Amino acid sequence: MPDAIQISADVVVVDLEGTTSAAGFILGDLYDYARPRLEAVLGRDDDTVRVARAAALAEAGLPETATDADVAAALHALMDADVKSTPLKTLQGIIWAEGFAAGEITSHFFEDVPPRLRHWHDQGVRIAVYSSGSVASQQPWFRHAPQGDLSGLVTAWFDTVNAGPKKEPASYAAIAQALEVDPTRLLFLTDHPDEVLAAVAAGWQVVALDRVGEPWAGAEFAAPAITGFDQIEVQP
Repeated sequence: MPDAIQISADVVVVDLEGTTSAAGFILGDLYDYARPRLEAVLGRDDDTVRVARAAALAEAGLPETATDADVAAALHALMDADVKSTPLKTLQGIIWAEGFAAGEITSHFFEDVPPRLRHWHDQGVRIAVYSSGSVASQQPWFRHAPQGDLSGLVTAWFDTVNAGPKKEPASYAAIAQALEVDPTRLLFLTDHPDEVLAAVAAGWQVVALDRVGEPWAGAEFAAPAITGFDQIEVQP
């Protein structure tokens, strides 16, 4: 293993898919769990669901008279194409949270991730999450990790609703403001080249994850790249 990259930062912000966790697990097991449950969730008398349903109608170009089955079919198409749709992520988050609570699904973390998160936390480095998946799905994802409850290590949660799109520098500026930390004291860990560019443009420190077998493995990154969390040392 190469020498660890040494970084000084106050907060480490982590992406999930392809960074802390295998994309195939999310796009496979969890998508398969959510798919048959979308139509039923769309019919709930719930403010969050109503807002997500209306946003899904607009996104898919469907009329207000569309049935729950119509909306679910449109969302299935987005899932098939792995489109980062905010209303879809919101609804998936509801379904997954309930599945985690019921013990019907568990999350996935690469083995190198939990020990490093705990180590950084013990060092006094704050940890935050920024994922296209909703905050409602992020929290149980960490709570129900196979390696134990990791949610207590995380001090802030960000998604495309409360921060903005992950490929836009303004989203990273918004996170820095919310955390009340200078961008130069923030470290973002992600596997996506466009997210690397956006965070760098916002003045953040960035290290890319180049994990074998993940969707962006072997890509050109505008930042140092590592293959696992154990190759980076972060101190405040």
